Amino acid sequence: MARAVLFHETGGPEVLRLENVQIGDPGRGEVRIRIDAIGLNRAEALFRSGAYWLSPDLPSSRLGHEAAGVVEAAGEDVHHLKPGDPISTVTIGDMSAHGVYGDRVIVPASEVIERPAGIDAVTGAATWLAYTTAYGALVEVGRLRPGATVLITAAAGAVGIAAIRIAKHLGAIPIATTRDETKHAQLAELGAAHVVPADHVLKEVQTLTGGRGAALVLDAIAGPGLETLAQVVAPDGTLIVTSNLDPSPTPLPWTWPLDLRKYANPMFYGADPARMERARRFITAGLDTGAFAPVIDRTFDLTEIVEAHRHLDSNAHVGKVVVEVRH
Repeated sequence: MARAVLFHETGGPEVLRLENVQIGDPGRGEVRIRIDAIGLNRAEALFRSGAYWLSPDLPSSRLGHEAAGVVEAAGEDVHHLKPGDPISTVTIGDMSAHGVYGDRVIVPASEVIERPAGIDAVTGAATWLAYTTAYGALVEVGRLRPGATVLITAAAGAVGIAAIRIAKHLGAIPIATTRDETKHAQLAELGAAHVVPADHVLKEVQTLTGGRGAALVLDAIAGPGLETLAQVVAPDGTLIVTSNLDPSPTPLPWTWPLDLRKYANPMFYGADPARMERARRFITAGLDTGAFAPVIDRTFDLTEIVEAHRHLDSNAHVGKVVVEVRH
């Protein structure tokens, strides 16, 4: 038997249940993992509540993209992983079937990477989704260059912090924006060159860039505020939308004189495995130097999954919320 977090209806954190489930052997192309730590993401809160772009497979759905643990068993045709290997999961596309909230789970081996030596489970569960998202958007799609200005919305989240650190690492100028003024000082400490209030983003960015605007805008919110962000982009700049934390309708007038991109991790990396290999090398190098160490806001036990999701929903956190699994 294994323990898994399931939900049987969409709603608030209270719909989550820690239940005993049967778990067998991995099939062809799969691995069974003993989970030691789980990184929580806003996408999972949206999935749980029914507001995500992908609907859960009810009446019983699993949850979770990101975890770290150890391979217990490998199925046929899995050659790069073996029992005992420390791993992290990446780009779990089908959360209903393979969600990683639990103490053991079977997932496709293609969505697992070896965890570098010296990286503990909490770090391994808190790094990859945020940093692959930020890397893919900023480097692969946005072609961010040294000296370029990049505006990062929802900057206190894990993806926002990863984007700040990657931009700084590349010699770009990260401008962070948040609706919570209590987070300004911490974002500056984490590497933001400037931190501006979300309500005054257009005026502030125009002032900071001498009226030119940002070469790149990385937005995780969408909603009606996207129209203002479009005005922030420099004439030859790019606006990349990675999520829709605001479920309100999003204006998308294609006559905007800018490069507008919608970015989603599973599709982006699934379309070209070489992208994931480049991301893995880039992020591992940053972990080795300490430049990309994730910010852990708070840890919970697996039995506290409801409280962990309440904290996630509160938007009070800076960085990653992590759930530890005790065996």
